[in-house]
Amino acid sequence: MSMIRDLRAAVRPSLRKASPSGAAYDTTRSASAHSAVVDCAVYRDGRRLVHEEPLTPHEAMLRVRRGGGFAWIGLHEPTEEEFAGIAAEFGLHPLAVEDAVHAHQRPKLERYDDTLFTVFKTIHYVDHAELTATSEVVETGEVMCFTGRDFFITVRHGGQGSLRALRRRLQEDPELLAKGPSAVLHAIADHIVDGYLAVADAMQDDIDEVETEVFTAPGKGTSRGVDAGRIYQLKREVLEFKRAVAPLSRPLQLLSERPMRLIDPDIQKYFRDVADHLTRVQEHVLGFDELLNSILQANLAQATLAQNSDMRKITSWAAIIAVPTMICGVYGMNFEYMPEVEWKFGYPLVLGVIFGTCVAIHRTLKRNGWL
Repeated sequence: MSMIRDLRAAVRPSLRKASPSGAAYDTTRSASAHSAVVDCAVYRDGRRLVHEEPLTPHEAMLRVRRGGGFAWIGLHEPTEEEFAGIAAEFGLHPLAVEDAVHAHQRPKLERYDDTLFTVFKTIHYVDHAELTATSEVVETGEVMCFTGRDFFITVRHGGQGSLRALRRRLQEDPELLAKGPSAVLHAIADHIVDGYLAVADAMQDDIDEVETEVFTAPGKGTSRGVDAGRIYQLKREVLEFKRAVAPLSRPLQLLSERPMRLIDPDIQKYFRDVADHLTRVQEHVLGFDELLNSILQANLAQATLAQNSDMRKITSWAAIIAVPTMICGVYGMNFEYMPEVEWKFGYPLVLGVIFGTCVAIHRTLKRNGWL
């Protein structure tokens, strides 16, 4: 199972060169310039064409139109100015371009003329030595994909979800890559959903740890209960996970069931497997939410029981202390005619009555579980 690696794709700094279409592309390396284009390549018959100099998107499309194949262009957090030239070169719809640049979109699938626009949420599990009430368990990012007849464009947002390893793995399978852009779209969907499964497994360990602490009887001298903030923080992270997973169900269903001109029929059947994996993830997430609700309720119930136990102990000791307080209060009023005031053994008798009564009350309360 592939996992979303915690790698940040290195961008290629370069000087700008005007293309014939009026767009500005980065073509030469420079320490002072910045380019959103992470990689740009032409694939023909499933193999990447090797060039001496890095290709610009415009040059890549010229080679595709002359000799066939498709261009795969990867970008990382492009600005409106950086993406404008690419959008004009490939005829991307303005609404899709706006979504791709500004990010923070729900997972979805939209069709604009001869282009499919797909949004995926990437999830990365954040390793932590100890889960606290402020621990960040998951980080989210986004991958937007433009799928055309002879091009594939990925726009990535966030520091996680690098596609470099995926690109290398696809290049090692020319037969699959020869299916065109739809094969890349499937590989990315499969890669991201497999990452969901890995995150779900890691979150299961955190939930199991909290569950064990809640239902394990505390030892002598240890604090009772678990910080409810930790459980609530896990619920928030599960909710964020759910927001990434749940909306993706409909796009994968369309990709796996509805015939589309831009999706190779041989590739379409593989989307069903991705949809099945996504269903497993959704079941995990729903289970996490219900389990955390139960754990939170159990923790609150234990806290309530602990408070009741403390209140019973306080009440018991208050009842015991009330006996000497009452008797001493009566004899402290200094009336002339008091029982046994002038008797020689009156004082020891009163102390004995106080002590005996307190012992009797203590034994009774302890026998009933109040002490």
